[in-house]
Amino acid sequence: MSTSTSPDTQLRLLTVHAHPDDESSKGAATMAMYAASGVEVMVATCTDGSRGDIQNPAMESAPHPKRDMAGARRLEMKQAAAVLGIKQRWLGFVDSGLPDGDPLPPLPAGCFALQPLERAAAPLVRLVRDFKPHVMVSYDENGGYPHPDHIMAHKVAVEAFHAAGDPERYPGTGESWAPSKLYYDRAFSPDRFRALHFALEEAGLQSPYAERLASWLEADAEGHTPPRPMHQTTTQVDCGDYFEARDDALRAHRTQIDPLGFFFAVSPEMQRRAWPWEDYTLVDSRIPAELPEKDLFAGLR
Repeated sequence: MSTSTSPDTQLRLLTVHAHPDDESSKGAATMAMYAASGVEVMVATCTDGSRGDIQNPAMESAPHPKRDMAGARRLEMKQAAAVLGIKQRWLGFVDSGLPDGDPLPPLPAGCFALQPLERAAAPLVRLVRDFKPHVMVSYDENGGYPHPDHIMAHKVAVEAFHAAGDPERYPGTGESWAPSKLYYDRAFSPDRFRALHFALEEAGLQSPYAERLASWLEADAEGHTPPRPMHQTTTQVDCGDYFEARDDALRAHRTQIDPLGFFFAVSPEMQRRAWPWEDYTLVDSRIPAELPEKDLFAGLR
């Protein structure tokens, strides 16, 4: 089994995302910072995003996404990757869409979330063995939020992290490679949202996070702290200098991101003062780890 702890190799980071645009809303500043420092950064995009709705009112009359949403999102992804200075690979699956209704309708036949795990994970195992990342990042068991494709992205990331280093598994997908560390992204950290909410209120500005915080408070019997998350933050990457790059990458996904919306409610400067980090949970490591960390590559440099 190949190992990934040699100190003289270029460091490599692989992040696994469900749809084009997820990479720009979750961990984008971290990726841009590492890419600028010389780390080789790759995004694996599981699906084509073809079932995404147009979320930006300014794009509602645009002909391309109405005719070919997957093609439009492919162009957006290319632009976002260029902004962040990263590489990107499509894993080739069809967007599952987000079911709505009570009861929920069945997912569309052939979509990513309905694939058998080994079939869904095989392209990612191949990519891990080809790209040879030292660190992998994906979502937690809830998918960050419970979209079927996000949950499946979590499953294939965990499967690939454990299987890619075993030469007996996934034959025909390349020489084995074992990444050293696996993280879950915590873009939806309650602590972060609370800090941004209070920063806006102190500045006399309206906060779009009030409703989200209220729902967390209602879930707490004492009524004063958010419920304990499934995973605690172990690692905070100080990447505030790259918040503008993150925002520009988000804006590149013009069909999905309203430039006047939620993601841009807090200026990069205010975010640098209130919460200059992106948060992660180290969930598996093949090398000794001392927590808390400030670097996804701690122990590898």
